[in-house]
Amino acid sequence: MKMNCVYDYVLFDLDGTLSASAPGIKRCIELTLSEMGKTCPDLSDFSRYIGPPLVDTFQNLCGLSEEESKEALSIYLRIYDTEGEPLNTLFEGSEELLCRLYESDAKVAICSSKHQQSVEKVCRFLDITKYFDALCGSDGTPERKEKEDIIPFATKTLGGTLKDKVVMIGDTKFDAKGARLAGVDFVAVNYGYGTVETMKAEGATTFVNSVKELEKLLFGEE
Repeated sequence: MKMNCVYDYVLFDLDGTLSASAPGIKRCIELTLSEMGKTCPDLSDFSRYIGPPLVDTFQNLCGLSEEESKEALSIYLRIYDTEGEPLNTLFEGSEELLCRLYESDAKVAICSSKHQQSVEKVCRFLDITKYFDALCGSDGTPERKEKEDIIPFATKTLGGTLKDKVVMIGDTKFDAKGARLAGVDFVAVNYGYGTVETMKAEGATTFVNSVKELEKLLFGEE
């Protein structure tokens, strides 16, 4: 007998949750700063820049001005197709989980601080667009920039409200914070780019160590 998901609405972060994207993001930040003649900071710690909106990374981590950050974002988006996208891979078991969710009664969306254009392109590249009812990213406006903004937007796009059974799945403190502020459940994955400590500091209490563990949790099989 088919078992349905315990949630009505399932929201996935993309980078570090479904997609092992760090190498491509790192390369494109380096190439962007090089093209602008700017010094690149140490990018060895992925948790410092995978999660927040890119324009914030260029300002807060790379030390660019607001105008320079907008220029950097434009360059990054231009080069990502050829330099970053090909380095994306799915975490083991991700497609099997998405397929099972697709066959369930749950509505499923990408809920990412990544730019909307990049979200759509990466999902097409990974061939996972078909599993989602919506792909929701940042549009660069203050109303749809942070994860706490995108969670309500994605839920509404799916036809639900924050009072329904909604879960946000992610790997960083930004995901945990967004879920806490939006008032929805949060499942933290330990195989991504964030840390347990920073996610706990933002209220995370449920952790999984693999996609298989996540699948068991979502379908009430633990």
